[in-house]
Amino acid sequence: MSPALLTAVDSTLHIHLIIGSNPLAGARCSKSIEVGAKPILITPEQANLHYGLAKRIEEHSIEWLKREFRDDDLTNLGRDDVDHVVDAVYVTSGGKTPLAVHISTLCKRLRIPVNVADAPSLCTFTLLSTHTSGPLQIGVTTSNKGCKLASRIRREIACSLPSDLGAAVDRLGTVRRRIWEQDHATEAALADLEAEDDDAGQNAAFNKLITPSDLEAAKARRMRWLGQICEYWPLRRLAAITDEDVDRILEAYKHDSLIAPSVKETPLLDPATLDARKNRGRIVLAGSGPGHPDLLTTATLKAIRSADIILADKLVPAPVLELVPRRTPIEIARKFPGNADAAQDELHRLGLEALQQGKTVLRLKQGDPYLYGRGAEEVHFFRKHGYEATVLPGVTSSLSAPLFARIPVTHRGVSDQVLVCTGTGRKGAAPDPPAYRATQTVIFLMALHRLTDLIPTLTTHTTNPYPSSTPCAVIERASCPDQRVIRTTLQHVNAAVDEEGSRPPGLLVVGAACEVLQSLNSQKWIVEDGFQGLDVLNDFADPNKGLDGLRESLVTPDEESRDGYLRSTCSGLEMSNGGAVVV
Repeated sequence: MSPALLTAVDSTLHIHLIIGSNPLAGARCSKSIEVGAKPILITPEQANLHYGLAKRIEEHSIEWLKREFRDDDLTNLGRDDVDHVVDAVYVTSGGKTPLAVHISTLCKRLRIPVNVADAPSLCTFTLLSTHTSGPLQIGVTTSNKGCKLASRIRREIACSLPSDLGAAVDRLGTVRRRIWEQDHATEAALADLEAEDDDAGQNAAFNKLITPSDLEAAKARRMRWLGQICEYWPLRRLAAITDEDVDRILEAYKHDSLIAPSVKETPLLDPATLDARKNRGRIVLAGSGPGHPDLLTTATLKAIRSADIILADKLVPAPVLELVPRRTPIEIARKFPGNADAAQDELHRLGLEALQQGKTVLRLKQGDPYLYGRGAEEVHFFRKHGYEATVLPGVTSSLSAPLFARIPVTHRGVSDQVLVCTGTGRKGAAPDPPAYRATQTVIFLMALHRLTDLIPTLTTHTTNPYPSSTPCAVIERASCPDQRVIRTTLQHVNAAVDEEGSRPPGLLVVGAACEVLQSLNSQKWIVEDGFQGLDVLNDFADPNKGLDGLRESLVTPDEESRDGYLRSTCSGLEMSNGGAVVV
């Protein structure tokens, strides 16, 4: 099979017939409207219209002929300037119907482009899977071998392009058009000058500063320059061109048209300047997870290694911070009761100063940035100052801490929903707690310092109070070597925390799911200390090589990061028989 001839058709004001009433008919109408054509829908009045079609008909963006297709529709419904022949036909009902075969045959006889859904043999054209960014359009076809694959390939191509490439194409097109206009204006001015010289009885070449060959050389030089940057410059550099650059180029060309080609030229666009625009300061908001460094995402670990400065939450644990290369400065948020807003303002100021210096700033947050982490507030702040943050997710303690405490937050027949709440409202105010549901697991973050107020509110809730026998668990320093879990009930949780003390950060889990895998056995509370749940991950190292094997197996080019990881891992190892580990 020969490859198809791919073309771009200017469909402005064309008449497209769409036959059918299904979702595909709606998509074909939308595409016709998008390219400036006028779609005419042909389907009986009693047809079950897709909601998208019905909406466009109500908006009068589609003309609906409420009847069956007629042969003369092909030659009567088109534009006046083409003798009323329609410009394209879409049959959306598929190729297995006699009507589809009949319409295809008629269209081919009249040389009208026709597309029949799922019937390549009846089509004279197919639609490409397209990516559009301003004047830039990229189309992909698999020649009827699979539209889903074509869509996937198109997405892959689009993702590899700079996001603002369409605007760059538009700007470069403006440069090309206005250079052409200026060249013709200069030629016209020269012709007028020659005419004046002739009228004065002088030889036009006598005092002429510019000859026709000079103009042709300048024109060729300009177009050659434009062609070279379009052909050889990286796309990211082309995308960095601004409207101000375009104005400066055109102004330089205006003067260039008045000089001889022998005059030394200066670069109109400095590549280093354009590249520097893309290398401006960058801000990354990343979640550090619940505490254990093995729970960092790969993306966050890359951000830690590549940042120029790190602004970390106070609760980001030391094992995570020890992964930071020694050369990278770290600023820890100075948050304490009454100073949270001032500390947040200080982080904003430090981050903005570093961004303005062209640095990459990593804002390292506990847990996940968007779960009670002020992440959106920080995105708004930096966006207001011209910097769009990249936000990386983190493993949230609201789901991972119960897991490490052997609490399945959902379980068949026990809990069918999970609710994550804060125990501390804005500016320290007590939030309204949720009503009791027997099949719900509730996780309260930032609540341990308010337990004495929270628990009575839960057990005396005005709508549906919690039974005092409801199982609950306090989980502190989840995933860290000194993790602690206090299993109890709402009746005894305050007494348990008072007696055992506090080990922040921590959270409270409430619900019957707390006893699915671990029972209290009639005790008031149970305390479980320590965590080795991730030790199995160390099995990938050769036991005969010990820590040397572990060090060599770490996939990182950064020796400082690798050694920092080892130090954090070894700090959590449990020593016995006087053993020692040296890194």
